[in-house]
Amino acid sequence: MKKYSYLIPTLIAAALALGIFVGGKLHFNDTPERLFTTNSKKDKLNRLIDYIDYEYVDEVNTDSIVDVTVNSILEKLDPHSVYIPEKDMTRVSENMKGDFVGIGINFYPYRDTIAVIRAVKNGPSFVKGIKPGDRILIADNDTLYGKGMPSDIIVDKLKGKEGSPVKLTIYRKAEDKIFSVTVKRGVVPIKSVEAQYMLKEDIGYIKVNRFAESTFNEFKSALNMLQKKGAKKLVLDLRDNPGGYLGIAEQMADEFLKEGKLILFTKNKKGKIDKTYATDEGSFEDKPIYVLINERSASASEIIAGALQDNDIGTIVGRRSFGKGLVQREMALGDGSAVRLTVSRYYTPTGRSIQKTYAKGNKDYYQRFTERYHSGEMMSVDSIKVADSLKFTTPKGKIVYGGGGIVPDVFVPIGTNEQEAVESMDSLGFLSFFVFEHLDEDRNRYNQYTEEEFINDFRVDDILFEKFVDYSVNRNLKMNFYDFEDSIKLYIKAALAEQLFNADIHAKIKSIEDAMLQKVIELDNPLVKQGEAEAIEANN
Repeated sequence: MKKYSYLIPTLIAAALALGIFVGGKLHFNDTPERLFTTNSKKDKLNRLIDYIDYEYVDEVNTDSIVDVTVNSILEKLDPHSVYIPEKDMTRVSENMKGDFVGIGINFYPYRDTIAVIRAVKNGPSFVKGIKPGDRILIADNDTLYGKGMPSDIIVDKLKGKEGSPVKLTIYRKAEDKIFSVTVKRGVVPIKSVEAQYMLKEDIGYIKVNRFAESTFNEFKSALNMLQKKGAKKLVLDLRDNPGGYLGIAEQMADEFLKEGKLILFTKNKKGKIDKTYATDEGSFEDKPIYVLINERSASASEIIAGALQDNDIGTIVGRRSFGKGLVQREMALGDGSAVRLTVSRYYTPTGRSIQKTYAKGNKDYYQRFTERYHSGEMMSVDSIKVADSLKFTTPKGKIVYGGGGIVPDVFVPIGTNEQEAVESMDSLGFLSFFVFEHLDEDRNRYNQYTEEEFINDFRVDDILFEKFVDYSVNRNLKMNFYDFEDSIKLYIKAALAEQLFNADIHAKIKSIEDAMLQKVIELDNPLVKQGEAEAIEANN
């Protein structure tokens, strides 16, 4: 198991290197003509490309040279200024916009066919009766079965213009029949509010996985629904959230802060400062809020945590956040590609920058992240290294620190290697794939359950557990399965709930073993809460 679990920090660091960025809100007054006037340094690069293009002895793809050059230049700046090639722009733009045009299914490239996990509720395929387990064989005249077909090719064939029809040929295994159905492509949301449910009778829970254009509207809708169900307190889960648009984070923070409270300020290289204050629009002011963060919470997630912490609002629970205090702005390069360039730094209301140093380059920057797993800080708050020179004080006298992430008010240690491995089996899709194969054998066995009945009554039996052990061993996954039988059974149940019902039920089932959520429930006890507050005050 140790061999498997040690891979986790490396995989996370690689994902962070690709995924963490913030969209800026700043605007340039200069026109492109003024910004890109001719000078000798630019002429030198242009001439070199021309020489290679026209004079070099061999044929060379100068586009690839330009891409390498752009990336090399950006690597000299900071870890979060990134180049987006033209081929990636559509995917990146859709992800940050929060929707795309397609047929509305979640699928696996399973063996040699496209297997539907589930159709997006009320989406184009859902309306046409496409069911979990269906295999899509043909889209119009394009064959979609056959080994080795890349997922991006499949997605391209299923996407199209809004309202355009696509004739699908489908095999339904449960009925052993092939049929055709015409689906009109429509706008399909890419949800950034991953889950929402009532944690307790008066505590709502919302999980946000990124800050896209649609995130605030999703968040408001979820919050309104929870308030109607009786939520007077809120858990805002920003764990593993790498960030997104700055303006969306500001809107969300505004929901919890009274009018006139400073949310953050930004400063560019000319020293220009822009401050953002809360408005009178907040719908959850003066109500208890718990914000969950961990080592993979970055950027816009840190803006919200920092704004609330510095204004003495709510309780930040978890582990020290990533430490990204830079703001990027996307700029087109004229050929369909773009660059996200760092244009300013942001500061929390007390004036602290939580950006960790990148003076020694990108490799050192991300290596410092993986070192957290070995330094002890994931297990003990006392192992977090903070500099007294970066000490700040909130209006109520609480000590907070800059220079490398948000240190939570209440620390919750990371689980053991084995516990984290079980979580990774879920988050990386291993459990989900096992569950899909299990359901594919006979889905009808679960038809008797409603959502509530499944949550309260269903138990993963020993037979299913043993199947999972065999499935894992056959794929060279080694761990002490029987030492973690109860946890694995709970996670299998959660994965089943997600494919049978929705992500909300998946998250609610997992909450039983979620150390941070259990800490929130503990903190919500008035006596415990008072003791924690006294301990925090004593430590500060």
